[in-house]
Amino acid sequence: MSDPNQGDEKPLDPAAARIVARIRLMMLISGATTLIAVAAVLGVIGYRLMNSGGTVGPAEMTALLPKNARVVSTAVAEDRIVVTLDVAGAVEIRTYDLKSLKPAGRLRFATEP
Repeated sequence: MSDPNQGDEKPLDPAAARIVARIRLMMLISGATTLIAVAAVLGVIGYRLMNSGGTVGPAEMTALLPKNARVVSTAVAEDRIVVTLDVAGAVEIRTYDLKSLKPAGRLRFATEP
């Protein structure tokens, strides 16, 4: 059966038609913006999951120390391994990257003359 009110609709006057068209355009822009924002968030989440660093396999390295150097202490701080050395009476701190075991820095301590 057909709706009895279907044929009774009157056409909108031009001002109302412009308002309806403007509202439709604004809804289209709003929907497209929302879709782009959701896609961007999902893209960032996917990128971070794919490039999270994963697990690094076992690494092996031999650190060369100066002659007569002695390891005083070791520690782990954030993403660094910190090694404190006694080199002929002077204290030296060397840092290494935790994942790659590459040298990250060296700090030497000396007494003033």
